[in-house]
Amino acid sequence: MSDVARMPDDRTERYPATDRALFEGVRWRRVFAFVVDVALVAVLSLIAGVVVFFLGIFTLGLGWILYVFLWQAVALIYTAFTLGGPASATPGMRLMGLELRLWYGAPVYPLLAVVHALGFWFSVSLLTPLVLVVSLIDDKKRLLHDLVLGTVMVDAAAARRRG
Repeated sequence: MSDVARMPDDRTERYPATDRALFEGVRWRRVFAFVVDVALVAVLSLIAGVVVFFLGIFTLGLGWILYVFLWQAVALIYTAFTLGGPASATPGMRLMGLELRLWYGAPVYPLLAVVHALGFWFSVSLLTPLVLVVSLIDDKKRLLHDLVLGTVMVDAAAARRRG
């Protein structure tokens, strides 16, 4: 095996499936965190909508083209800055005591956070409810896009205790 293809030795898995405390209640708390985040994105989209309205007036209507993809842009920016931030969690996830990490424990970075959100939207759009059935089968309660991206949702307090 070449040096390029070999994974560094320091990336041992920090979140083994045998540690049930890391994944206790994650599935249901994740649902409630999603609801909180949807409400926050809706409020931010409403505020951004007012800004775009005035922008449209100043640009003689050209700014109103932004309404076509306003909520999607707000949601992706929200995800990049919150989930991709230092806490590796959106405000809804922090409220529910969750964080999203890479499979070996590293924090999520902004680009991966955006890809995670897009993966969720596409998988839910195309495969509902199969994307949710995966969490019933997976020992770490991951959804389909988590498996594809190599991420895991963990209980934040249990992860801090683990090190």
